[in-house]
Amino acid sequence: MDLTTPLTYVKGIGPARAGMLEAKGLTTVEDLLGYVPFRYEDRSNMKPIAQLAPGEMATVIAEVRAVKLSGFKRRSLGMFETRFTDASRAILVGKWFHGGYLANVLAEGMKVALFGKVEFDSYAGELTMLHPEFEILSGDEDEGEATLHVGRVVPIYEGVGKITTKTLRTLMHRILQSIEPVDDALPQFLRDRLKMPDRWTALRDIHFPPPESDLRLLNAFRAPAQFRLIFEEFFWLECGVALKRSKARAVPGIAFSLNGRVRERVKAMLPFKPTGAQKRVLKEIAEDMAAPHPMNRLLQGDVGSGKTIVAAEAAVIAIENGYQVAVLAPTEILATQHSFTFKQILGKLGYVTALLTGSFTGREKMQLKKLLSEGLVHVAIGTHALIQKDVEFKNLGLAIIDEQHRFGVLQRLGLVQKGVTPDVLVMTATPIPRTLAMTMYGDLDVSVIDEMPPGRKPIVTKHSTSDHIEQVYSFIKAQIEEGRQAYVVYPVIEESETQAMKAAQKEYEHLSREVFPDIAVGLMHGRLGADEKESVMQRFKDGQVKILVSTTVIEVGVDVPNASVMVVEQAERFGLAQLHQLRGRVGRGAAQSYCLLVTDKMNDTARERIRTLVESTDGFYISEMDLKLRGPGEFFGTKQSGLPSLRIANILRDTEILEIARRDAVDFIARPPSEDDLRRAVAYIRDHWQRRYGLVTVG
Repeated sequence: MDLTTPLTYVKGIGPARAGMLEAKGLTTVEDLLGYVPFRYEDRSNMKPIAQLAPGEMATVIAEVRAVKLSGFKRRSLGMFETRFTDASRAILVGKWFHGGYLANVLAEGMKVALFGKVEFDSYAGELTMLHPEFEILSGDEDEGEATLHVGRVVPIYEGVGKITTKTLRTLMHRILQSIEPVDDALPQFLRDRLKMPDRWTALRDIHFPPPESDLRLLNAFRAPAQFRLIFEEFFWLECGVALKRSKARAVPGIAFSLNGRVRERVKAMLPFKPTGAQKRVLKEIAEDMAAPHPMNRLLQGDVGSGKTIVAAEAAVIAIENGYQVAVLAPTEILATQHSFTFKQILGKLGYVTALLTGSFTGREKMQLKKLLSEGLVHVAIGTHALIQKDVEFKNLGLAIIDEQHRFGVLQRLGLVQKGVTPDVLVMTATPIPRTLAMTMYGDLDVSVIDEMPPGRKPIVTKHSTSDHIEQVYSFIKAQIEEGRQAYVVYPVIEESETQAMKAAQKEYEHLSREVFPDIAVGLMHGRLGADEKESVMQRFKDGQVKILVSTTVIEVGVDVPNASVMVVEQAERFGLAQLHQLRGRVGRGAAQSYCLLVTDKMNDTARERIRTLVESTDGFYISEMDLKLRGPGEFFGTKQSGLPSLRIANILRDTEILEIARRDAVDFIARPPSEDDLRRAVAYIRDHWQRRYGLVTVG
């Protein structure tokens, strides 16, 4: 048996168990060894029942003497009691409330390992354990395997399907007994410098910690074996990213000219004086575009910081050099809004902007594709429809991708392949802590717009419950009487745009007829055609519509400086990033703006989200809180984002190890100890990591 052995060949894993493990992404011995315990219990205090003392945590190996289910009529709510005994002949009583299900698990004569807190029941005069953890020690285990579960620091695994933590422990032990010591690909100088154990020792110790192990370090994932395996995972990932980056740098690209005419045209399109941050970021982008290799840059900026203007400036550079620009947006409404903005900004320079989305008719699409392929459209804006195989550009020079975390890596690639190595500018309004940005988008250079346009006041955010909605309405009315405008937004419930549309429609009728009969109320939702959406938005921008009732279609990109109130109904249904985005629709003018979060019933997480928003308007802080509340996988939508599925390392918990690993990896790829070392590393990444990290294309 070695690391590549399929799990079906491991004793104790039949086809059914192999199927459960495969569903979790575990198919080889190496995969299973990478499935590490999520916590550890010290069960080393093993005693005969006669020597137990009240108040101590202890492990006992005993036999079931008798079982009794008492209490309520509904079996599941009963109290389940088991009397245990051992060679000392003393009695220990195990009690489980709501333990009816155990009547089918524990039976007289079974040998069991119990672990829990010992208590003295003065009423019955007996030693008891309340809800002890237990494992049935079956007779077919050899002596070595029986002691895996007690009398030591015991690893606790998350069950896989019907495979219990005990079974996983047994399987890990069998594998580690049968396998030859594994090779260590991590460079020796790193292991020496960081005083890390070799890979084989680390794998053994992470599953079965040595007796002298510190339980606190183990449960904090900072024991030497854990540090070593976390570091290794980050190190190879960062090496792959660094290789990909250096490879991208070597590819020939377009060296755009930045002559006087280009500079004049960029100045001519600006609707206002750019901020210092915008100037700095544009300089970084322009320098990238002038270089003879493709630009790969991530532009991060909080809601309302002016990323679109910077993207439009980059577009002018490409167009003036005779190239076309593609702008990819994740939703139709955002694509429509970008189209609106780009038309306004670039139209006065005589550039042609066209929109292409999935809802266009076949005829409309055909006409657009023809114009694109003939080079008659300067800027094509669209959703996934823009990546379709039959969409051809005459001369694509710049690809702008908005809200990158909503697109898979392959989709990004799909757009880039439409041109001969075009420059790529990726934008996101979901600020990501810098360490994570460099891991997720390690092949991209990062620019941050960290300054708001002048004259903007921080938005005041308040929380209200739905039974105080009348006060919210009064506030909206007062703001409109002062000449302002307002949004009222409804959540898309369970991803059903139809239900959200109905809720918005109903509320629109209620607000326009009963609450604000003398005020112009508009309605916006995803089912409106592109022309209708544009018409509603235009009337709102012109001030004809005072209150816009909408679903979350207005989440990103809408810019109406006179709107000063954002009311979010059922705010507990929204994620933090989405609420922050919605709040960013106001506060775009000089007047004080307000965001009112109206909730119905809230759980603890929703309460934490609302509290975060009321306290802060800092996108980076909100993003970090969002990451903590949701965890990395859900935050990034791992499957979509191309963020690798880490096995042992955790991006949140292990940030400082990630920092160390990245520094070492970048240094190793830039200045390898020898050509041979680099060759070995590249081969290792290709052989071991390609399967898991499709995004790390090396070699």
